[in-house]
Amino acid sequence: MDTIEYTKFSGQPAQRAAGLAQLGCASIDGRTRLRRLYQDGSAKIRLPAVSAGPLEAVLINTAGGLTGGDRLGWDVDVGANASAAITTQACEKVYRAASDRADVSIKLTVGENGRLAWLPQETIVFDRAAFARTLDVELAAGAEALLVEATVFGRLAMGERAAQGNFHDRWRVRGNGSLIHAEDFRIGPDIAAILGRPAVAGGAIAVATLLLVSPRAEALLDPAREIIGDQGGASVWSVGTSGKLLARLYAEDGYQLRQRLVPLVGLLNGEAGLPKLWSL
Repeated sequence: MDTIEYTKFSGQPAQRAAGLAQLGCASIDGRTRLRRLYQDGSAKIRLPAVSAGPLEAVLINTAGGLTGGDRLGWDVDVGANASAAITTQACEKVYRAASDRADVSIKLTVGENGRLAWLPQETIVFDRAAFARTLDVELAAGAEALLVEATVFGRLAMGERAAQGNFHDRWRVRGNGSLIHAEDFRIGPDIAAILGRPAVAGGAIAVATLLLVSPRAEALLDPAREIIGDQGGASVWSVGTSGKLLARLYAEDGYQLRQRLVPLVGLLNGEAGLPKLWSL
């Protein structure tokens, strides 16, 4: 009987994925138009045709997910009086890390009276993943922003639970040069045990954070709370001449989270509603 010859590897580190994409848009003749587009490595951007409303951009990680040692960067610049909505082609998946962590760096800049909706689809974190994400936002005077990040720890429908791992989400948001929001969410290494605590998530594995910086924030607080129900909460603060609404959701799984996340994003994003990809 023939024998199989296996390839012997040299022990060199596996090649890691890296990518950087930059998008700039400006208001020209009353419409938001593309001003700059740069793509490198596994980070790609596609621009669906829209007949009206904000410019829409779709972020794509051609590596098919993230694992230890991968590096991904997104840089979006919305000019004065321009409007843009940014989403992702699919849920980002963070796989088991053999050693180093995966890093995603996001930089968002919005000019005077500009508007940005940062609406990526959910991040799915698998067992023994190591992941760090930084979100840095600069808002000029009169700028508005809706920032959404949703995370699901495992996929219960596939029998996959993220029991162990490390996850870090860091946000810094500045308005007109002043820090108006900062948070650092860390969980690990016993992710399942921490989420199982009654004071944390009571066993829920899907969480979402939504931040709206807009003069509309206070008026939207009560309807937002109606959508959220008893699995989460929302608060509002004054920020100079604007307002800040912060909402958090948690749910038993990604499907249950979406049942409230979709209408909540639709409410907070006003007439612009949801990106088309969120409906697929």
